[in-house]
Amino acid sequence: MNILIVGSGGREHVLAWKIRQSPKVKQLYCAPGNGGIAELAQCVDIAADDIAALVQFARENKIDLTVVGPEAPLVAGIVDAFEQEGLKAFGPGREAALLEGSKVFAKEFMHDCNIPTAQFHVFDNVEKAKAFITRAMYPLVIKADGLASGKGVAVCKDLMEAEKAVDEIMVRKVFEGAGAQIIVEECLEGEEVSVLAISDGEHFCLLDSAQDHKRIFDEDVGPNTGGMGAYSPAPVLTEKLRKTIENRIIEPAIRGMQRNGTPFKGVLYAGLMITADGPMVLEFNVRFGDPEAQAVLPRMKGDLVEVMLASCEGWLDKVELGWDKHSCVCVVICSGGYPGEYETGKEISGLKEAGAMSRTIVFHAGTKKSGDKFLTAGGRVLGVTSLASGIEKAIEQVYKAVDQIKFERSFCRRDIGSKAFKWIRRRSEVAR
Repeated sequence: MNILIVGSGGREHVLAWKIRQSPKVKQLYCAPGNGGIAELAQCVDIAADDIAALVQFARENKIDLTVVGPEAPLVAGIVDAFEQEGLKAFGPGREAALLEGSKVFAKEFMHDCNIPTAQFHVFDNVEKAKAFITRAMYPLVIKADGLASGKGVAVCKDLMEAEKAVDEIMVRKVFEGAGAQIIVEECLEGEEVSVLAISDGEHFCLLDSAQDHKRIFDEDVGPNTGGMGAYSPAPVLTEKLRKTIENRIIEPAIRGMQRNGTPFKGVLYAGLMITADGPMVLEFNVRFGDPEAQAVLPRMKGDLVEVMLASCEGWLDKVELGWDKHSCVCVVICSGGYPGEYETGKEISGLKEAGAMSRTIVFHAGTKKSGDKFLTAGGRVLGVTSLASGIEKAIEQVYKAVDQIKFERSFCRRDIGSKAFKWIRRRSEVAR
């Protein structure tokens, strides 16, 4: 098979790494790709949102399957465009992708399907929004409606912070058109976890759990980012909770999309808060998480290409997923200044040394290759990923690898995976 991956980040690198292992693959392309992906696939200079050029490339190069990594082209209807040309693409169509493309749509959909989520109010008027937050209970959460690269969410502890969030989103338009509407919702308390499912529109299978770390600094301090690291599996998710999530969240979502006449194919990502009242949905995404994919896919046994074909063709009920029992931890190394302004073009050293460590893979996110050197080309630069027997060993191993890598003003969180320890201790205490 000739396969095209669309995207240029760490998620696309792990997809290329996993897809390349399939015996079905003849030729692998990535548009536009990055420095690391170039070692696994032929990179093509086409932007991920240039749908017309991607369709033309797929047609001319006899692409058998296109795998769409990022959310923006999915929301823009890339799968519909491919299917109209008789081309196979893994991911949801435009209408189904609204689950991520519009938080208002997603919240109203959850309400209609009786899927547990925080209570919410929608505003498209600044004055009405400010009048509401003046009398609201705190803390509360304010979200931009549209796509904002994972940064359009503000947890506000008081009125001053809420007014600032409303102004940034609706007045200053820091997220441009994504802030035409906002959601103001109650702030849920508990532990976050990510559960992903792959669906063919009717059948679905759950992937193993992961926990992302969105805040920029240790101990979950500072602004939200696209993700500073992840680990899998997440011990907060017991088998009982997993069944509850499947029955009360994932299945109702898949059935709800069926009823709406927009069957969901591809990856349904549920960002959840495990509260005292059970799991509740914080958000839906319609693609693999980044960096969750870097922690989950290395643990997946079997052929990912077969799973994606089953999703596209409607025979996912014939597929069984297996999982490596080892723990996997991914730590994201960033450019100084991220998630604000940052410089690029910094030479990266230590990649070979890190990648040579036991069961460690360095996934490139924001890099480019210049001759035989790798240079920084983004805010989130690398995702260093290690597998080991148990979360403690995986953490120790991944940070040994992280410490091999150097570039000017690089930084990372030093506490990725540490949240797992309290759940492991609790289970140990219960067992005793």
